[in-house]
Amino acid sequence: MAQKQSILGRISQLTRANINALLDRAEDPEKMLDQLVRDYTNSIADAEEAVAQTIAQVRMAEADLKEDQDAAQEWGRKAAAASAKAEQMRAAGDAAGADKFDNLAKVALGRQIQHENEARDAEPIIAGQNQTVEQLKDGLTAMKTKLEDLKSRRASLVARARTVEAQNKVNTAMGAIDVMDPTSDLSRFEDRIKKEEALVQGRTEARATSLEDQFAELDGTGNDAEIEARLAALKGQAGTPA
Repeated sequence: MAQKQSILGRISQLTRANINALLDRAEDPEKMLDQLVRDYTNSIADAEEAVAQTIAQVRMAEADLKEDQDAAQEWGRKAAAASAKAEQMRAAGDAAGADKFDNLAKVALGRQIQHENEARDAEPIIAGQNQTVEQLKDGLTAMKTKLEDLKSRRASLVARARTVEAQNKVNTAMGAIDVMDPTSDLSRFEDRIKKEEALVQGRTEARATSLEDQFAELDGTGNDAEIEARLAALKGQAGTPA
């Protein structure tokens, strides 16, 4: 009976197993899932063998019960026949012969009672064993149903696991390059480019200012020459007699 309870406990534990919880603890969910299918399949095979042995024992006990019941009936018939023979002899005046068959009837009745007691003791035990067998069968059915469910859900569970793995990789990569972090390498590179752009712009503006100054100086020189020419003209006009 202890072995049967152990089988029941194992089946109950497996049928209550939370697949998602097992996968959450797995480093490689796909391998874990394949291993879970193999473990379930092997456990079902072991449980089926154990249940088969239990059923065989129950059937043997039932056969023994049937033998006891049949033997009790047979010894009852023998007791009745011996008792009837004893009465015939007693009626015929053979007291010794009657006593002999009465004794045989008593022996037969003793054997009948023995087999009846054995049958009576075995009946509740066999009934309990049959109840256990039905529980084992139900447990096996639940295990097989869960195994089929596990197989049918395998593809979606593996896809979910791979999606989570991909998301973790993306999140890790994004964490390594945080474009919103001003201290990141990308931000420093952007600052360097801005500085280079500002330096180029400054040099361009510096060259433009130098050219404008040169042209302004040239324009200023032209004005001075014109002033000198006009002054000379005025002086020439003043020295001419009226």
